[in-house]
Amino acid sequence: AVMSSTKSSIGHLLGAAGAVEAIFCVLAIRDQICPPTINLDNPAVTPRLDLAANAAVRRKVDVVLSNSFGFGGTNASLVLGKVAE
Repeated sequence: AVMSSTKSSIGHLLGAAGAVEAIFCVLAIRDQICPPTINLDNPAVTPRLDLAANAAVRRKVDVVLSNSFGFGGTNASLVLGKVAE
């Protein structure tokens, strides 16, 4: 599984952040590409994770998880999946 974040590319959109992130997730499924996390050069993560650092990663994307953490403890998670054809 690839982990990425679009906030480094688009900034924090406050109330629209969750909706825009959901759009990125749908596009990742449609286009089979994980968006990049720009400016991620030397992540201090152990064990090493599969990160989309500085470049989009082409992968089979069937399911995505989007986590949104808002002000005042307003949190949500959204799981989206590819529709079987």
